[in-house]
Amino acid sequence: MTKITFDEQTAARYDATSAQMFDPAVLDPAVDFLADLAGDGPALEFAIGTGRVALPLSARGVRVSGVDISPWMVDQLNHKPGADAICTTVGDYTTTRIAGTFRLVYLVWNSITNVTTQEGQVAAFRNAAEHLEPGGCFVLEVGVPAIHRLPPGSTVLPFTVSPTYVGVDEFTDFVGQISYSHHLRIDGDKGYNHSAPYRYVWPSELDLMAQLAGMRLRERWSTWTREPFTGDSTSHVSVWEMPESV
Repeated sequence: MTKITFDEQTAARYDATSAQMFDPAVLDPAVDFLADLAGDGPALEFAIGTGRVALPLSARGVRVSGVDISPWMVDQLNHKPGADAICTTVGDYTTTRIAGTFRLVYLVWNSITNVTTQEGQVAAFRNAAEHLEPGGCFVLEVGVPAIHRLPPGSTVLPFTVSPTYVGVDEFTDFVGQISYSHHLRIDGDKGYNHSAPYRYVWPSELDLMAQLAGMRLRERWSTWTREPFTGDSTSHVSVWEMPESV
């Protein structure tokens, strides 16, 4: 079972500490991309969280369901306008089964890395495939591992440094592909720290996971606005497709 890292306190602060991800310039292209793939079919979000993507996608007329392992994150979602149109389930998205099939299953903003074993990540792909109708798509947004940026002999890589927020990745297991993401935030006279392990994963490894689940790569972009994916890309949006018939 995937470990719950988004506890009650983290969930309560999640939207405020992730404000940049709610910016329309960031969010709207993702919703456009997903709405286009869903069409008039239903969509399922793995790691639905507080509904950052699900709520605006639902507002576009897409029937959205979602799974999240954190009851506190789901509770935050359920108190928002429009939440009554979304069917939410508390559970581990690597194993939890939702009734019916979907045109689209999606997992965004590095959430695949919350699953800290290769076996668990493979299970997530298989679970996505089991929810898809023929011709349906699984969409994943995740960063490209940045270990090439580590100074020689170092295991720590800062990714954000400001007077009120410091974010650091600590690479603890190069064989198991594990890093810890440490976040220290200052709000007035209070400080908050959140640390959690992640399993970073390469695009080629994800393609193999999709193949094991019976899916094939349809497209891969660097961003939601379909910028080309290159060797210099720091993230990717990948779409795998279930065959129309077996």
